[in-house]
Amino acid sequence: MSDLGAGFGYLMKGQRWVAQHGRWFGFGLLPGLVTLVVYAGALIGLGYGADDFVGWATPFADDWSSPWQGILRTGLTGLVFVFGLFLAVITFTAVTLLVGQPFYESLSEEVDRSEGGDVPESGLPLWRELWISARDSVRILLRVALYGIILFACGFIPVIGQTVVPAIGFCVSGYFLAEELTAVALQRRGMVLKDRLALLRGRRMLVLGFGVPLTLAFLVPVVAVFLMPGAVAGATLLARDLVDPDAAPAPGPGPGAADSGDAPAPQAWSA
Repeated sequence: MSDLGAGFGYLMKGQRWVAQHGRWFGFGLLPGLVTLVVYAGALIGLGYGADDFVGWATPFADDWSSPWQGILRTGLTGLVFVFGLFLAVITFTAVTLLVGQPFYESLSEEVDRSEGGDVPESGLPLWRELWISARDSVRILLRVALYGIILFACGFIPVIGQTVVPAIGFCVSGYFLAEELTAVALQRRGMVLKDRLALLRGRRMLVLGFGVPLTLAFLVPVVAVFLMPGAVAGATLLARDLVDPDAAPAPGPGPGAADSGDAPAPQAWSA
């Protein structure tokens, strides 16, 4: 359990870092604000157009008598909007990171600089970095969608579907959210998606301790905007210690100590 607490600690460290560097906090807010405005406009448009879409998609109900036509179309309209809101929540971080790639790269570099030591640079042109980020984000979203379908199906299992499955869902979301955020720092260190996932698997509890609380907070996009700069800063601190485990705080006794046996593996990627 110590790794869970340590992961949450990185999240708090990141928020403290941006609080102490106000200029970078404001700098990191810009991509999230832009994305929030776009998403808000899209959801407002969906709210106005969902009923027309449902009416177009259900011509077979045109001749249904009241109240059955209203019940069907009202229910489907609600489902369309809920589905749109769900897509907005799960894609908001990926889109914000893509839009804010130059901003978050600079913020992450500044965190590395403030912590001392080398400040890795990818050496790639901006268009190449954006392409890699977009490609990897799509791959992550496909993984999340696959898990989502499986968990949705499991949700119909009595009791387990209403208790265990939602908890697993938050863990899956938190794990991949942590991957997306640490990717900003790890890509600058030359790590591809496959290696990044292997690195995170070596310290699952640490990663979950960072990602799950953030996932719960990110359910509200407005909150995500204000937490994003600190989340990137915290993810950079986490990535530094994952790549260089000798610099990370030693886990205390208990279940977390068993995870430390995986720590030497990331050193092979730090070269």
